[in-house]
Amino acid sequence: MEISNELYQKALDYLYSFIDYSLTKKFRYSPEKFDLMRMEKLLESIGNPHEKYPVVHVAGTRGKGSTSAMIVSILIQAGYKVGLYVSPHLEDFCERIQVNRENISKDELANLVEEIKPYVDSIAELTTFELTTAIGFLYFARQSVDIAVIEVGMGGRLDATNLVNPLISVITSISYDHTHILGDTLTQIAFEKAGIIKPGKPVVTAPQNREARQVFEDIARKRNAPITIVGKDVLFAPWVHSLEGQSILLWNSDEQEMVNRFINSGGMQDWKPLRISIPLLGYHQVENAATAYAVIEQLIINGFNIRLRDILDGFNNVYWPARFEILRKKPPVIIDGAQNQDSALKLRLAIDDYIPGYPVLLVFGASEDKDVGGMFKDLLPRVTKLIATESKHPRAMEAQDILELAHPFGTPAEVITPLEEAFEAALKMAGMEYAVVVTGSLFVAAAAREVWRNSTSI
Repeated sequence: MEISNELYQKALDYLYSFIDYSLTKKFRYSPEKFDLMRMEKLLESIGNPHEKYPVVHVAGTRGKGSTSAMIVSILIQAGYKVGLYVSPHLEDFCERIQVNRENISKDELANLVEEIKPYVDSIAELTTFELTTAIGFLYFARQSVDIAVIEVGMGGRLDATNLVNPLISVITSISYDHTHILGDTLTQIAFEKAGIIKPGKPVVTAPQNREARQVFEDIARKRNAPITIVGKDVLFAPWVHSLEGQSILLWNSDEQEMVNRFINSGGMQDWKPLRISIPLLGYHQVENAATAYAVIEQLIINGFNIRLRDILDGFNNVYWPARFEILRKKPPVIIDGAQNQDSALKLRLAIDDYIPGYPVLLVFGASEDKDVGGMFKDLLPRVTKLIATESKHPRAMEAQDILELAHPFGTPAEVITPLEEAFEAALKMAGMEYAVVVTGSLFVAAAAREVWRNSTSI
């Protein structure tokens, strides 16, 4: 085991020895840094593994991971062998590359790193993400997956994953994030995300702001790509929810008259819209579920054998941690990977919806490139006390800077670092009266989750 761990650590050290923009402070965009030609050369040198299985390609600002997890869960339930590529990881690098929700083993990752080294040496300026993506594609081919769900790393048009020729392209919720890279208007951001739309291949989009939706419709039309718009073509409504989960009604636009009769009858008529249940909480997960359902409909059209029972069980069994995850119900302890203003608003709405009677003690840490002021605008009016902290991530914003951004809102606040101490202090301060919410980035949520899992005193 020690030898295996040593080889794994050497493999990680090798991957991180390349350019890793996710670990770079004050990184700014320039087109030459996202040159797909070097990724194309690398994939050609290892046999173009990404061409050996169908792909569902998923872009978006928020909801990529949850939507992908739902799609994968349903496909597994239907009996398919499914690859899943995501980033960043929550706790372990191997989480980024999965088959049937099982992480690639440390040995397998280390072996694939060794295998691609000779090809890497001949291609200049490769990045950590490009190497990891190539390894993921190669692993899926070696595992003979029936289909892979591939999550875009950032943007879409120039992302290393965008050399796939997808069976279906998916664009989840668009909002302002990585504006220094993708642009500072929704039109610019949507244009980058729409880069994954391929000629003649169907695209599914989550409900969007009108500005972003117009971009997607225009580009889909120009590329002759059939487009399904959730909220227009596939419709949905939340039904009931609790801390245990929530149920959702789904129907297609041509069923709207029957839905109207169903509602007017108080749910008593024979015909009923599809009702699914998911363990993931928050209204945003309702939108993600509807988007995943629209993708499954397209997969069925493309010949995948997916029964109604597979859909129901797949949604019911989906697992995606650190997204409004309830670690304790009474008093509530919640972690969430919110990292921009839109996701902060969705978190605030979920707090109001699920734990309305509790004052909130917020533990907050963020990356230095995030719009913390914008996040605070939506979060702090609901917060009784703020603890500013920071994770060990290289791009973490200093806790003192977070504190200064909080001052204009008048919320009582203090600095406690590192994050592990901040979380434990918050739990002691909260007692039985306050809800503790940890957020600001996925790295912060992951660190708090690990503290909770490993603590014997909580």
